[in-house]
Amino acid sequence: MTSCAEWTGVLLSVLLKEAGIKGGASWIVAEGTEEVKGASSIPMAKAMDDCIVAYGMNGEAVRPQQGFPLRLLVPGFEGIFNSKYLRRIKVVDRYYLTYNDYGHLNRRDDPEGAALGMLIGPKSVITFPSGGQQLPDRGFYEVSGLAWSGGGAVGRVEVSTDGGRRWTDAEIKGTAHRMAHTRFSVGWNWDGQETELLSRCTDETGQVQPTRAQIAEFFNVPVGRVPGMDNSIQPWRVASDGSVHNAIA
Repeated sequence: MTSCAEWTGVLLSVLLKEAGIKGGASWIVAEGTEEVKGASSIPMAKAMDDCIVAYGMNGEAVRPQQGFPLRLLVPGFEGIFNSKYLRRIKVVDRYYLTYNDYGHLNRRDDPEGAALGMLIGPKSVITFPSGGQQLPDRGFYEVSGLAWSGGGAVGRVEVSTDGGRRWTDAEIKGTAHRMAHTRFSVGWNWDGQETELLSRCTDETGQVQPTRAQIAEFFNVPVGRVPGMDNSIQPWRVASDGSVHNAIA
């Protein structure tokens, strides 16, 4: 599940400076009224960078189901770190494990940092054709989808129509904004044979979307145990009858 919205608010750094944070403060703990499930630990460096205490969403006040009256926005982090119904921000000198904390594989060149990473790595997904859809017949189609990255703007998206053997650069639609959905597409002439469609995103920092096998190897778990909320490549299987299915067993 993913979404992309326009937020209005105050930089958290402004509020922290006004509060007079002291040296040695290295983390914040944001708490919402959802009790333990609404708490998130955020590094101070991130809190002083681009975090926002938001009161507006898409040109109107934040709606109750989205965290009214205030919601913490942590750009590039998983949505669960964006505490809704914000009631308190604690400045602390150490990391506190909260209900929501888990890592993402976004920097394979930094194993320790990646294992504990909160930043969403580059991700893309083909939305057409995708699971549950039907191709009426062989012929030309436009394969399209969305890409994004918590590390910045999307730099490149590649698409494979033969299960990953060959890759073609997709066209980026419009401007690729930082930490926002970016549309892509590429032409494909389907011959009516069974195949797999995949997409692979590279962000502006050079990080490349991993495969499920790479994530499994990194965390030393079977491929079938890779968590479903990772940023791995999503394959779609196109059957000879044109039906499209999730290729992850």
